[in-house]
Amino acid sequence: MRFLTHILVFFISITTSLFAQQKGYIPQIIFDTDMGPDYDDVGAIALLHALADSGECEILACVSSVNHPVIAPTIDLFNHYFNRPQIPVGEAVKYAPDFLAKNSWNVHLLNEFPSFKVKDKVYPAATDLYRKILENAADQSVTIVTVGFLSNLDALLKSSRDKYSKLTGKELVQKKVKNLICMAGAFPSGSEFNINKEPLSAQYVFNNWPGKILFSGFEIGKDIHTGSGLSNSEDPFNPVAWSYRYNSKTYKDFESKTRQSWDQTAVLVAVRPADRYFYVLGPGHFLVDGKGRNTWNPDVNKNHYFIAHKYPTQNIEQLLDSLMEHKPVEK
Repeated sequence: MRFLTHILVFFISITTSLFAQQKGYIPQIIFDTDMGPDYDDVGAIALLHALADSGECEILACVSSVNHPVIAPTIDLFNHYFNRPQIPVGEAVKYAPDFLAKNSWNVHLLNEFPSFKVKDKVYPAATDLYRKILENAADQSVTIVTVGFLSNLDALLKSSRDKYSKLTGKELVQKKVKNLICMAGAFPSGSEFNINKEPLSAQYVFNNWPGKILFSGFEIGKDIHTGSGLSNSEDPFNPVAWSYRYNSKTYKDFESKTRQSWDQTAVLVAVRPADRYFYVLGPGHFLVDGKGRNTWNPDVNKNHYFIAHKYPTQNIEQLLDSLMEHKPVEK
């Protein structure tokens, strides 16, 4: 048994090194989010800005993965709050799922913070924005973090040469993208929201992505509860706190000061080395069927990996909360 344990640790040490950041490398992030059906995306974008403010990453663009007109302005509002109004935001492709949470928190948020003036803006199409950003990026420099539906990446891979680039979508991804980090699926098998609501896009992306993919599955964020400090905050000028405060009372049929932290874990391992907080397992093949159920095949090397818990959830909760409660810095 001790020999097998040593073998497992050795195997993990090899696979985790594949997602350790190179010294001096600053991840260039495109954040693709379904910021509407749930609100852990709010904690994720706050965390992303906190890491950007500490110089650990650069945010190149944000993209909505929900085909609803309030999602892009919601993302833009948070970028304005964190003093990065210049970050471009893209609208989801037309065949992406279209729905909000039952409490319509996005609509109320936009009405609560009109001073950011994002409601009436026109946002570029996701595919156009992806192609423009990737064409202008250095080779193998971009990390895409997707915490929602895979529709935008499906369209990107299938896109043709155009005014933004002479490369096809798949060629652009292969040349420019270093890592794809996905909050998606359940391991070793299951059916998870981001996939089962749009399974055909997910199926195509995971079968055709020409590079490494690291998954943070449903089981990772399920037991990590964060946001109590934000829910209890009375700061009237903080849209992150407002979102947690409002949702903690209205999102479900019961009041809860915390929310599961699926999307925050994906952002964390996109910026910081994954093996610092989790075990990284793989390679293998992440398979999706037509109904959105996924399975993991460890016998096929498709350059897919997934994270598994290393520390008690309280350790990760404290870290995420401290980053989510970050306040904007003057630029």
